[in-house]
Amino acid sequence: MDVIWILIPLSVVLILIAVRAFVWAVRSRQFDDLDREAARILFDEPDPECAENRRQNQGRRGHD
Repeated sequence: MDVIWILIPLSVVLILIAVRAFVWAVRSRQFDDLDREAARILFDEPDPECAENRRQNQGRRGHD
């Protein structure tokens, strides 16, 4: 039963940390544009490294 005197303050501290993190996220505008981020996963973005490899392979095929 003595453990409750440790768990209650610990839970209050954890709640305060979570509230502070949420307030920080709202103030730093993390939740402003949720639609763009939700749709971003649906579209392929060209990977610069893949494009560079493709260009190098095309150049080698021309010289063979």
